[in-house]
Amino acid sequence: MSGARSLFEYRTHVPDYIDTDERDFSDTPHVPVYVVLPPGVINIECELVDDERLLSQLKTLKSVNVDGVSVDIWWGIVEANKPQKYKWRGYKKLFRMLLALDLKIQVFMSFHEFRGDDDEDVEIPLPKWIKEIGKENRDIYFRDIHGKQNLECLTWGIDDQPVLRGRTALQVYTDFMRSFRSKFDKFFQSGGITDIQIGLGAFGELRYPANHGRSEYPSGIQAAKENGDLSWSKPPDNAGSCSREITRDDFGSKYGGGGFLEKWCSKYLIDHANKLLSMAQSVFEEAGYLSVKVSGMHWWVKPNSSPADAGFGDGYAPLISMLREYHASLNFTFGELRTLALQEIFHPEMLVSEILNAAWDDCVEVAGENTLPCYDREGYNKILELAKPRNLRFKHRSFTALTYNRLNEALLEQHNLKEFQLFVKRMHGEEAAMENWIEFDS
Repeated sequence: MSGARSLFEYRTHVPDYIDTDERDFSDTPHVPVYVVLPPGVINIECELVDDERLLSQLKTLKSVNVDGVSVDIWWGIVEANKPQKYKWRGYKKLFRMLLALDLKIQVFMSFHEFRGDDDEDVEIPLPKWIKEIGKENRDIYFRDIHGKQNLECLTWGIDDQPVLRGRTALQVYTDFMRSFRSKFDKFFQSGGITDIQIGLGAFGELRYPANHGRSEYPSGIQAAKENGDLSWSKPPDNAGSCSREITRDDFGSKYGGGGFLEKWCSKYLIDHANKLLSMAQSVFEEAGYLSVKVSGMHWWVKPNSSPADAGFGDGYAPLISMLREYHASLNFTFGELRTLALQEIFHPEMLVSEILNAAWDDCVEVAGENTLPCYDREGYNKILELAKPRNLRFKHRSFTALTYNRLNEALLEQHNLKEFQLFVKRMHGEEAAMENWIEFDS
């Protein structure tokens, strides 16, 4: 990792924009398309919900030739009540349904909580027994500068601490993955499971939980004191937030440029990923390909920007080097590609291109996932340009897969489904003539 290059070294290689004109994608590489299943498909009792309706939706997805689906394996559902007491019933029924339809499966080891939007009445908390421990030991969670706990995921400070009924957090995660590997062995053997994504933080992404304000990292303060840096008697009060552009000067004017915090937070984050990927590799071996989800932190693009809540103080290069060591892929989530009002401050298209350059140059495979709904031609064309860059520098380089977020009623409306079918054809590198479209009932 010592030879890893700064992300900004790739700046000269990337375009300043993504061309979204109509383009012929025939004879381009086949990029598999997986559709994320909604979080409520398995309920808190680990039962498959409304299986007849789901089967109908899956058949529709199959009719437009999607390659498979992405399924969250929720820790808070499977190991909800007691340590090492796992419930797999609903997932087994779901996986049998997918196998019968010949839909491939991406699995996502989800060690975080889920809270739906206003129009989504779904909540998936961390396991109950974890919550009970948290009432007595506040240090199992991240906390903000006011001491308020963030319950999205466990702090990485207990990765090696046996505070979870005698087990460390890493042991808990590993035992969970081993149970899954054992119970679903036939799906691995048949090739039905193609990808194993390891949840590493909030939203399953490798990042710190708070992305809306200042965060406190008690372990970092302790590390600073041990390092002789007495200025870190308390966390900074000017770390900024993602609601505005922030700079290194803004972040660290009180603490010598923020250098120690940036370096420590980045190392803390990478160390967590390294430990958990090592355990995941020992569990899954050659059963499937490991991947890690990383969000695009758009304010990190300008030369004087700060990584803020993301924690990538040294850019993404150290992460990419680590992924190469595990032969793991980078699943990069992208969102605000069409948020024109923000482009004077944020540069998501530039950032995404730089990440692609950095990963591909280090021989790390890249997959992508949209974070915002997309149903129209303009949005799909931008995703296509990311997945299959036309720049000659990227010849023979493309996404290894695209995870479409996600299955809902809007996607299955006739007009939207036709647009999605065209998108899938182009992702597959097929001729997308209108006469080849499937006609759907009104």
